[in-house]
Amino acid sequence: MTVLAGCSASEAPLRTQQPLPEQPLYRSIEPADRPEAPAFSGTSLSGKPLRLADFRGQVVVVNAWASWCGPCRAEAPALNRVQGRLGDRGVQVLGVNNNTDLDAARAFQSDYALDYPSLRDPSGKQFFKLPKGLVNTQGLPFTLFVDRTGKLAGAVSGKVSEEDLDAIVGPLMAEKAPGGGTA
Repeated sequence: MTVLAGCSASEAPLRTQQPLPEQPLYRSIEPADRPEAPAFSGTSLSGKPLRLADFRGQVVVVNAWASWCGPCRAEAPALNRVQGRLGDRGVQVLGVNNNTDLDAARAFQSDYALDYPSLRDPSGKQFFKLPKGLVNTQGLPFTLFVDRTGKLAGAVSGKVSEEDLDAIVGPLMAEKAPGGGTA
């Protein structure tokens, strides 16, 4: 499987069966070193309040996208399939939309029949809260992975495939839940 960076200059492949920190686009954070995920919050594309903290206890896949970004369009169906397949098993996809044009963002969400919410962030301020060097927030798309305890577990710069998502999310789902069990 391959991930190519989109809307940015890098096209280095990510090859993973099991995510490894030395891979060029996926950055994994060991459980003991994971920082708290930023308190992303605001309104959804439908105007409802939306917070990352609302999904605590689930593995959250936070995907930064914009409607004008070709690789964002290419990966949207995979993200939607993962939400449909793993949503009832404790995985939540959360989009963070970078469009300044709300109608374009809503059209994207409708065109791809996205079953997951997206936080509206036209200025990109939500990502100022990320640890420096985790991802290049100037290039879209990128995807963050948050464990069930609300900590950043890793990130991918560039487009992700369904296989990439499964390879990264699977081990996070298998980690012990805050109460001691697994999801």
